Amino acid sequence: MEKPSVLTYEDLKKLAQESGKPYDMEKIERAYEMARNAHKDQRRLSGELYISHPVAVACLVLNLGLDTDSVIAALLHDVVEDTGLSLETLRQNFGPDVALLVDGVTKLGKIKFSSMEEQQAENLRKMLMAMSKDVRVMLVKLCDRLHNMRTGDAWPDQKRRDKALETMEVYAPIAHRLGISSIKEELEDRSLQYLDPVGYEEIRSYLAKNGSAEQFIAGIVERIREHLAQNGIEECVIKKRIKSVYGIYRKMYMQNRTFEEIYDVYAVRIILDTVGECYNALGVIHDMYHPIPSRFKDYISTPKPNMYQSLHTTVIGHEGIPFEVQIRTWEMDQTAEYGVAAHWKYKAGVTSDKQLDERVAWVRQLLESQRESDDAGDLLREIKSELLPEEVFAFTPKGDVINLPTGATAIDFAYAIHSAVGNRMIGAKANGRIVPIDHKVVTGEIIEIITGPKDKGPSRDWLNIVATSEAKNKIRNWFKKERKEENIAEGKAALEKEMRRNLITVPEEKYDDFMTEIAHRMRLNTVEEMYAALGYGGIQLSRLMIRVKDEYAKLIKEDTPAAVFKVPLKKHKSSEGVLVEGMDDCLVKFAKCCNPLPGDDIIGFVTRGFGVSIHKRDCPNVRIGLGGEDAPRWVQAHWAEGVKESFKSSLEISAIDRDGLMADVAGLIAEMRLPCYAISARQLSDGRATMSLTVGVNNTEHLNTVIARLKKIRSVTSIVRV
Repeated sequence: MEKPSVLTYEDLKKLAQESGKPYDMEKIERAYEMARNAHKDQRRLSGELYISHPVAVACLVLNLGLDTDSVIAALLHDVVEDTGLSLETLRQNFGPDVALLVDGVTKLGKIKFSSMEEQQAENLRKMLMAMSKDVRVMLVKLCDRLHNMRTGDAWPDQKRRDKALETMEVYAPIAHRLGISSIKEELEDRSLQYLDPVGYEEIRSYLAKNGSAEQFIAGIVERIREHLAQNGIEECVIKKRIKSVYGIYRKMYMQNRTFEEIYDVYAVRIILDTVGECYNALGVIHDMYHPIPSRFKDYISTPKPNMYQSLHTTVIGHEGIPFEVQIRTWEMDQTAEYGVAAHWKYKAGVTSDKQLDERVAWVRQLLESQRESDDAGDLLREIKSELLPEEVFAFTPKGDVINLPTGATAIDFAYAIHSAVGNRMIGAKANGRIVPIDHKVVTGEIIEIITGPKDKGPSRDWLNIVATSEAKNKIRNWFKKERKEENIAEGKAALEKEMRRNLITVPEEKYDDFMTEIAHRMRLNTVEEMYAALGYGGIQLSRLMIRVKDEYAKLIKEDTPAAVFKVPLKKHKSSEGVLVEGMDDCLVKFAKCCNPLPGDDIIGFVTRGFGVSIHKRDCPNVRIGLGGEDAPRWVQAHWAEGVKESFKSSLEISAIDRDGLMADVAGLIAEMRLPCYAISARQLSDGRATMSLTVGVNNTEHLNTVIARLKKIRSVTSIVRV
């Protein structure tokens, strides 16, 4: 893709004039001057003055047809994050709406997070909350991300891959859910270009080689135009459409198809005035060409969740080449191209605030399901599952259409009808046949939910089965309301058991304050609320234990002198590079559960007949063992000075799947002259790959060097020591 030209404020003014909309140019100019002065001499990584970025974002916002406040927010979207200007200053100069929009797209810069994932999740949560109040927040953010992706060549390689992955997993699906196909497709294509440049260029070359197809499609357009006119449909517009690079990539690499097996690479789009004309045109097309039965989709009578409407049919041309025909009205076309932005760009599509609210209702639903969760990964996982671009459409016995994401179960279907139906569900039928409650719904099925008595409630196990946040939220709410005492008891018991397992003992006189502090850190008012949330599944025990361990470490530090932790070691002869307290030249073996290396803090366990097993101190088996009946058999151990031996270390490599990946990894191992004890790889269903690798290294420093070299291999996304 070509690098975009640098836009100026003059370009912005020209676009505003050409739009024909009554923009407040005096107010926009004031915003531009404030942004220019605030960013001053700041430059982008590409070398241009930083002000060029907010101007470009403002131009994209203009192209979407958004209002004056949105354009101003685009110009000022980085001033709070990157300069000394405050939100209050923006509020005083441009009003509360602009302040809300800028605040919504501003990252949480002053808060420390325990991980990048947590930071990403909290920034996303903040933005979605603002979006639930004003959808323009996300529209400005999408324009911001689009321009960043257009100019991403200046980023370092790893940042480029990270941003591309985030865009692919979060922002492109959001653009899809908001119905803005033009932004969605470009975000996907540009992300793919960074994540798998080889695959991207391969598909570009396929399209270039099939240039003759353009002539073929042009002939099809003329033929269709003639036949429509002969059948009384003269007022129409017919466009040619070529499928996006990522759309082809998904089908070729994720569905294992050849380029020739993709039927909708080229399409014809017919735009008409009325719905009746659309169905008449469909009849004409099916009379002209042979339709492929399984490829017909009526999104007019059954719109997608993002309100997309169109008739899709794939037919075989006279030359034997399949192609897709899309038929829609002008209003449907505007909604398909601009989604919720059609509310501002056209006086069509979404025409009322009520309709607009319905379009973003899923955001509020998603946030509600995450309100009591402190798991950073939860929100990201819910976003990714909730925003899947693929949907299934099933019917109730009365003929009502229920839209669900791919992978949704009969339980999800029940809760989509009503929470009371889901809570009373005891079974399900699909097309008249009894199916398990975890049956995955297929498009076109008639699903009948079998209900039990009114006091019947859901099972806690359902939380691990359902695919939609709506269903999870309704199940949790039921347990929250109906089983409060039971939840508190279960949550308290689970937490105390886990604390015992981790050897965490809090003095009785400090216990209440200790638990209260943890509850506050989990954003809950009382300890009982925390226990209850843990009991009904609103909080994950693993995430809660992170807070417990942090507080316990503070407590120990306050109550125990540092000297208590120092254990004097006598000098003994080393064995396998390890000094074991109280033992000379003993048999030593390294535990396979944690594979310790020189540089790791270690401890020994005296086995029955097999010498001393050396573990990392943070090994889960150590934490369990120190509190068990074999606690006296644990001994102090240290690495001897100048250890030269080679030690086995296992790594788990995650990557975007591509040809030659394993060869590149093996080649680097050979180049570094590392002993390789095992290597295996497997392909995942989502186009990714995972690789297990066991190599010989000298110490943790050596291992870190190896990991750093491996991370530089193209398409590798993460490496974890196991």
